[in-house]
Amino acid sequence: MDVLSAALGQLFVPYHLLIIVAGTTVGLFVGAMPGLSATMALAVLLPFTFAMQPLAGLIGLGSVYMGAIYGGAFSAILINAPGTPSSIATTFDGYPMAKAGRAREALIAATIASVFGGLFGVLALLLLAPPLAAFSLRFGPPEYFWVAVLGLTLIGSLSGGALLKGLLGGGLGVVISIVGVSPIGGESRFTYGFPALQGGVELIVALIGLFVIPELLVMAGTGVAALSRSSLDSTRRGIFWPTVKTVLSMPGNILRSVVIGQIVSIIPGAGGNIAGLLAYNEAKRASKHPEEFGKGSIEGLVASESSNNVTVAGSMVPLLTLGIPGAPPDALVLGAMLMHGLRPGAELFSVSGVLTYGFILSMGLSAIVMLPIGLLGGRLIYQAVVRIPPHFLVPTIATMAILGSYALRNSMTDVMIMLVLGIIGYVLKELGFHPAPIALGLILGPIAEMGFVQSMLMGSSLAYPPLKLVESPLSLILVALSVFAIVWPFFTGWRTRRRERTGSA
Repeated sequence: MDVLSAALGQLFVPYHLLIIVAGTTVGLFVGAMPGLSATMALAVLLPFTFAMQPLAGLIGLGSVYMGAIYGGAFSAILINAPGTPSSIATTFDGYPMAKAGRAREALIAATIASVFGGLFGVLALLLLAPPLAAFSLRFGPPEYFWVAVLGLTLIGSLSGGALLKGLLGGGLGVVISIVGVSPIGGESRFTYGFPALQGGVELIVALIGLFVIPELLVMAGTGVAALSRSSLDSTRRGIFWPTVKTVLSMPGNILRSVVIGQIVSIIPGAGGNIAGLLAYNEAKRASKHPEEFGKGSIEGLVASESSNNVTVAGSMVPLLTLGIPGAPPDALVLGAMLMHGLRPGAELFSVSGVLTYGFILSMGLSAIVMLPIGLLGGRLIYQAVVRIPPHFLVPTIATMAILGSYALRNSMTDVMIMLVLGIIGYVLKELGFHPAPIALGLILGPIAEMGFVQSMLMGSSLAYPPLKLVESPLSLILVALSVFAIVWPFFTGWRTRRRERTGSA
């Protein structure tokens, strides 16, 4: 308690509070720009932290990180563009809500859920860091493979009732994900003689192409913005407290989502995108109105945003205790720590306890600060998007998409890939394919491949190498969860049909 009190004393000084407010604000607006990820924001900020005191530098990085993950919800809701990969699931219900004239309601719900998620992640990091870090070490290649398989079972929930189209979309996403050099064997695949393709397809580039460009083409073709002035006029006043009450009326959804986010976030490499998709799927499975998901369900929006914001502090568990970055932005935080002479491990909490706990608590303050900043910033961004005429809005968003795609690797190839995938996404959308299964395949394809190939290499001494995949108890648990996730929709469908037959009889 003395260490926590000292950390709070260090934190509540004007200079550090100003850094928290400024960092959260900057992160919010960076995250709201498609293509400008949290990793990019931290990479730009990192050199400035070297001249700062260790605590001030870490506070700045943590605040920008927290704000950027939350900021991805703005573009996801308003223009159907995941500002960060963590916001993929937010587009499923956030954008339909906005198109139905409920944009401010969606932004308020996302803000409240993000605050809950951020605070839960910080609390879990404070109380459970050592045991959670030990648990994350249990995940080897076989477990990663089954995590990917478990994730792929979400396709049925994300395909909008068209399971075959969802499976085809997921397969297309997996194919796109293996373009480039193999991470294990080193051979080039699907590059067709173009050296620029050896680097593969960046996830953010693909997300911009699949989610943003089709909407822009629709807007350009119809001459009507997705969010018209009528949606602004239909937004009733005094919506804040009713929305807060609605979000607070679903404690089971919030608790389930943040727990899923925490579990996923401690697995290095899993990330907020998988956490959001898993939480969304479980919210739909447990909902009394699953038919509303994908059409503007506030339950789905809350599940996505509460779970993906847990991962900011949650991914710090393996970083601070083991020195293993749980997500790409954490590698930059690790770099800042090492530059200031801080080594992850048990000594970090004992020798440098005030600094470490000050950094953790600053992320909690950043989550709280998101509430006023998000509500004010969300209103400004929302009104700007709604009031801009389509003939200005379309080229503006297109320019942002091009700049965001180019800035990732300073490559025009990425811009071309984004445009090609955008055209493909538009055609597929017209044919009834949803981009969500494609994105899911993109995310989980590399994880499944790495896990499977490495497991086969590890099991090469066994008579039947595939047995390596089911050798550990954790693998068997993941297999059982995957089977349950596949069977459950069929069981619920059968039960519903049986009830209908009984009721008609």
